[in-house]
Amino acid sequence: MRYLLLIYTDQNVYAGMNEDEMQADMAKWWDYDGAIKGAGVSSLGEALQPTTTATTVVDDGGKPLVTDGPFAETREQLGGFYLLDVENLDQAIEWAHKCPAATYGKVELRPIQEFEQG
Repeated sequence: MRYLLLIYTDQNVYAGMNEDEMQADMAKWWDYDGAIKGAGVSSLGEALQPTTTATTVVDDGGKPLVTDGPFAETREQLGGFYLLDVENLDQAIEWAHKCPAATYGKVELRPIQEFEQG
């Protein structure tokens, strides 16, 4: 089963870190990235730029209405993701629990909708 592991954190946490704290945090991420890819359960994972770089697009009568910003109504912002390919939800939960963000943010698992072309 494929799951999208979504990483939500308060991006302001990083702004308050000094260089040593940032390096220690990044070491945890590099370890996790190596483990999840080494186990063969994810071949794709990326960090996202801050929400200030986001662009939101909606349809406005057949034309795109483009607005700067993500307009998330939450304290925590989507900061990155991994695409998991695991046997079941229990395995996905194990990887979500190992994610460094689980200690200071939220990690959401969403099953990938599989479509069959007819």
